[in-house]
Amino acid sequence: MDFIAGAIGGGLSTAVGYPLDTVKIWGFYKGVSASVLAVSAVSSVSFGTYKNFLCTICKLRYGAADAKPSKLDVSLAGAVAGAVRVVLTNPSEVAKVRMQTQRNPHPSVTSQPVSKPKYQGSLHCLKVITKEEGFGGLYKGCSALLCRDCSASAVYFLSYSALCDWLTPAGKDKPGFLVVLLSGGFAGVLAWGLATPMDVIKSRMQIDESDQHKYKGLIHCVRESVRKEGAKVLFKGLGLNCIRAFPVNMVVFVTYEAVLRFTDRYISKK
Repeated sequence: MDFIAGAIGGGLSTAVGYPLDTVKIWGFYKGVSASVLAVSAVSSVSFGTYKNFLCTICKLRYGAADAKPSKLDVSLAGAVAGAVRVVLTNPSEVAKVRMQTQRNPHPSVTSQPVSKPKYQGSLHCLKVITKEEGFGGLYKGCSALLCRDCSASAVYFLSYSALCDWLTPAGKDKPGFLVVLLSGGFAGVLAWGLATPMDVIKSRMQIDESDQHKYKGLIHCVRESVRKEGAKVLFKGLGLNCIRAFPVNMVVFVTYEAVLRFTDRYISKK
């Protein structure tokens, strides 16, 4: 059921956060189809992996899957969920970034024919990348994305769990609606605060097409970016990421908790 709840929450969050995600580069909905196609499945796998891995850890360490996990358990399960997420999202991330950064030609005042953009859609973008750069092209920036998602996902789930525990009154088994909203929002902001530097590097590595080869790897990309633009370059888009993260993750966790509670009540009535 965690897979279904995660899928619904992730799908709804895309509608809330995508315009703010893309405006930091170019237009509101460029490359949206790549994210829409993947986001529900990815969120499903991410939340499902987190919950099932956490239950497995609890069963091995404490003898019961429903035992209260430690902060280390939650962080480890979150990091594993982040790693699994990278495998699924890297190709769509590459396609999204490439489409967001290509400059579509505009009609000329001289009425000359306008050439077509290199990428004519998300699937076409993936085909072109595979043809020109091989299968490995779909996983450009994977090292940066892995650093970003493993650390951010660990902080994401840990901070949500800790905030829910802290804000929930003693004697109540589950957090209330407002607690879930606030905890989910702040968890998203904290995760993106940590993730932004690697998000910047990830995007730069993914934009680097086969005929450019500006960056030789993760460390080289970080070094060159900081050398040319200063350390502040690693925090480009931080404000927008945090503004987007709060409402998006409020929606994610409220939906996730609502679906789980609804299904729990439905199953208990049977």
